[in-house]
Amino acid sequence: MRPLCPWAYPVIRIDAIWLATEPMDMRAGTETALAKVIAVFGAAKPHCAYLFANRRATRMKVLVHDGFGIWLAARRLNQGKFHWPGIRHGSDLELDAEQLQALVLGLPWQRVGAGGAITLI
Repeated sequence: MRPLCPWAYPVIRIDAIWLATEPMDMRAGTETALAKVIAVFGAAKPHCAYLFANRRATRMKVLVHDGFGIWLAARRLNQGKFHWPGIRHGSDLELDAEQLQALVLGLPWQRVGAGGAITLI
């Protein structure tokens, strides 16, 4: 069976995915992105992924601490925007693998998984 998340392969283990609601300058390199992770989340914990978008939510950067080093990836959609939550100073959200897949495709990730469950008729 194929993993749900492209980062779920054994080369990089990710146990938690965190989304920052504050924008980040997409010119940031690894050191600047790591400093932003520490400022927003308090630390870059092993086996965690940290997601940031620019102010217009047209670009995204993902920083992953794999337990040995840091990985930094960038994503840009050819059309449209990422469905990023509104800017809330100092706020962050945890996503699951299904929500991450929807987010990187530009889909409304908030409706995927348990977050989209119907509980009242």
